[in-house]
Amino acid sequence: MLNVENGRVDLSHGAGGRAMRHLIEDIFHDAFDNIWLRAGNDQSAFAVSGGRMVMTTDGYVVSPLFFPGGDIGSLAVHGTINDIAMAAARPLYLSASFIIEEGFPLADLKRIAESMGVASREAGVPIITGDTKVVERGKADGVFISTAGVGMVPDGLDLRADAARPGDAVIISGSIGDHGMAVMSKRENLEFEAAIVSDSAPLHGLVAAMAEAGGRLIRLMRDPTRGGIAATLNEIASQSKVGFHIDENTIPVKPEVAAACELLGLDPLNVANEGKLVAVAAPEGAEAILAAMRAHPLGREAALIGRVVADDDCFVQMSTSFGGFRIVDWLSGEQLPRIC
Repeated sequence: MLNVENGRVDLSHGAGGRAMRHLIEDIFHDAFDNIWLRAGNDQSAFAVSGGRMVMTTDGYVVSPLFFPGGDIGSLAVHGTINDIAMAAARPLYLSASFIIEEGFPLADLKRIAESMGVASREAGVPIITGDTKVVERGKADGVFISTAGVGMVPDGLDLRADAARPGDAVIISGSIGDHGMAVMSKRENLEFEAAIVSDSAPLHGLVAAMAEAGGRLIRLMRDPTRGGIAATLNEIASQSKVGFHIDENTIPVKPEVAAACELLGLDPLNVANEGKLVAVAAPEGAEAILAAMRAHPLGREAALIGRVVADDDCFVQMSTSFGGFRIVDWLSGEQLPRIC
């Protein structure tokens, strides 16, 4: 049995023997428990209905591992689910692979695994297979998590990054910058009058409500993670060969996030989000989709923030609170490293 309270990971926990079996059973199986893991195979088989499947893969290296509103475990589950949901797909199953540094506290590993288990059960998307590796001290930074996920796309929906058309509406599901500033405030030991909490959350329920309300009128969706909504809109503009006009006054930003960004010299448009989405929809469906979003707990602050325009230069332009316009460009480098 593992001494979880005071023990630490050592190289034997990745060597394939009894110590590794105890690590997997006492931490990961306990945290993720389901019928697929109990089978004890190196893979998991599952039945699927007919239709189009989607698959995603991701890696998580956030620093610090624990932050207000979440940790690397829940973040890995939510982020993977959201990548699937952006295709309007129903997430089905996840996998998780851990690279753990020698000396990492077992108590912290158990806390992370339990957080992942809770997040996956609450989302209804089980973690059904995985892998564990241990590397020498100094060859990693605590723990890194790699994930994969699969899901099914409902018939009649085909969301594509090149589908935005001039006149389409641009909708965001809520306030921006929460996750990035929560991680940064913890990393830099910054304290504000109002606590900044990560927005990390699974978005598939919100997406299902949007699809029911708008269906084929939704052109595409993206979760604005690294690079924030600035990078997301620029990427869509480039892929769809269009431009965007957005209105700064309509973009929701919490006062504490705005204050933290101002203190650190950051633009909220560039800050990562982990529980928000940007949707582009045909204009005739925008109001119904927006209403459905606002009726969902994760979309209460949803807002129409702009329109798609014809633009051969594929610029993202924003009308500012001062009455002018400015170009919203890509970041030239990494603004907030290790944010997810």
